[in-house]
Amino acid sequence: MNGAPVEESTGAFRLAALRVAVLCALGGLGVYLFVLQVINGVEFERLAEQVARRETVVPARRGRIYDASYTRPLVANRPAFSIDVTPAYVPGDMSDLFAALGGVLQVSPQHLAGRVPPSERHLFQPIEVLSGADFAAVAYLGEHIDRFPGVSWRNEPTRDYRDLGALAHVIGYVGEISVEELQVLYNQGYRRGDTIGKSGLEQVHDRLLRGSPGLSYRTVDARERDLDTREGRAPTPGHDLVLTIDSRTQRLAEDALAGRVGSVVVLRPTTGEILAMVSYPWFDPETFRGGGGAQELRRVLEDTSYPFVNRALQAYPPASVFKLIMTVAVLEERLIPPEQKIRCEGWFRLGRGLWQDHVDEHGPVDLREGLAESCNVYYYTVGHRLGVERIVHYARAFGFGSPTGIELLREQAGFLPTPAWKQRRLGEPWVGGDTINMSIGQGFVTATPVQIANAVAAIVNGGVVYRPFLVKEVRSGADGSLVRQAAPVRLLEVDVQPETLAFLREAMRYTVTDGTAKVAITTPAVPVAGKTGTAQTRSADAEGPARQHSWFAAFAPAGAPPEEQVVVVVMAEASDRWEWWAPKATNVLLHGMFAGLDYDEVIPDLQRHTPMYNLLGEPRDEDEPRGEDP
Repeated sequence: MNGAPVEESTGAFRLAALRVAVLCALGGLGVYLFVLQVINGVEFERLAEQVARRETVVPARRGRIYDASYTRPLVANRPAFSIDVTPAYVPGDMSDLFAALGGVLQVSPQHLAGRVPPSERHLFQPIEVLSGADFAAVAYLGEHIDRFPGVSWRNEPTRDYRDLGALAHVIGYVGEISVEELQVLYNQGYRRGDTIGKSGLEQVHDRLLRGSPGLSYRTVDARERDLDTREGRAPTPGHDLVLTIDSRTQRLAEDALAGRVGSVVVLRPTTGEILAMVSYPWFDPETFRGGGGAQELRRVLEDTSYPFVNRALQAYPPASVFKLIMTVAVLEERLIPPEQKIRCEGWFRLGRGLWQDHVDEHGPVDLREGLAESCNVYYYTVGHRLGVERIVHYARAFGFGSPTGIELLREQAGFLPTPAWKQRRLGEPWVGGDTINMSIGQGFVTATPVQIANAVAAIVNGGVVYRPFLVKEVRSGADGSLVRQAAPVRLLEVDVQPETLAFLREAMRYTVTDGTAKVAITTPAVPVAGKTGTAQTRSADAEGPARQHSWFAAFAPAGAPPEEQVVVVVMAEASDRWEWWAPKATNVLLHGMFAGLDYDEVIPDLQRHTPMYNLLGEPRDEDEPRGEDP
């Protein structure tokens, strides 16, 4: 009896303790929930949104590229579509889908399959398998969508390179960023799948042209299925480029070269603006579009005619065009008076070596006649007296042996040999015959057409050479406002007497009126001054003529102020049949430029003025020279 109250008291205590414990637990849980939901709620909500939200990059419209007139773009963007595949929505084996899709898009199924790695074939996230699809293909997919589960598309404009012609070498093309490029450019904001310039100005000015991509946001569930989509940051269009290229001059230069392997450069000497740049053969950037890009690139690179090479930036033996530099050296060094004559009997002897001229005999010639008639014996003689060191000095002063810095990649620097180089590279001493060959632009010396154009610009422009450039303005892609304007940049200034350059200008004019170029430069539209060059690339064999490169470097109108003149350099590579095409092409080009005619009008107009000459092939008399350099 006495123990009952104690047991009741113990039970009541335990019950009270349990209640307290429960209340404490509930209180603690309440506090924890309060902390989670109120104090840390904002942070957890942000983390949850990050887990469920996906960012999608919205590409910016790539900037357009205009010619100098800024009226019609040379390169713009045309409507196109990107094709996506959501792997998780594709039932069964994906190979059947790729086979059917490849037939519609005219792309190999293997290319499509390669865009969707096996490790990603369970995802609900769309994966781009092709860009640049046209409306017809998308319309077909829309009409037969039940045959293409998991396939979707989106509007994404693509580059329009149609009718670009030789400007393909200048403008280049774009493509998807490679793994190697991404490793270098990732920290500059580039991402997988980005479109990037692959060559030409598209590559050099990619950061200006590409703009800033935007962002859109998708809310997804645990299986990556879309729950909601909303806009984020809008993309900023890329800047537009306005080139120095004059479309009419460019087309005339293409037509004047007339399918000959070689190049044409038209330069404004007082600024460095490139008015035309042609290299033949060229490639078609449109062929790099779609799934065949890698294969087409391989085909172009393996083509033995090298259509991917910009020949205006490639180095060749300058041949007799180099005699312009030799003439400067003779005058500046006061080697002999310019009126003093050297007798040309058709050959030059040095030790046991015998160097022939390109004609049997010129007779006595002075410096002006030697340049105009391209007398090798004259330049053999003065070159031997000058020596290699002084020849190299003047060639370097005119920019030979150094790149011009034009805003295109893969420009060659050309080459000026020296005795130290020959000893180091070939293990042989420099001999007198090396100097003799160099004196007429043969042997080891090489130069690019752009370097030759700069040298002529120095002659026209009082010794000042401006860096050649191709982009004169950068404009906003949004409203067209001027962002940046190029200013001429002095590349070098040749330290020679004004009288020396005046003599060269007069002698180059005499070359056209009375020298080697007389038979080819027949345009009555403009007075032309220039220098011919013929570079032999191999010895003649018993069954055919020697293969020779044909050069012509000119300026016009001769006698006009420098700001009114243009410099033209044409180089036609050696072929099985030598056509001496460079001066003929220059004649067509300059006549069209200054007479205001297109190519189809130039030919009959020139033939009316010069009926003795067939502009498309052979001379109709015996005046055409046999060549200049042995």
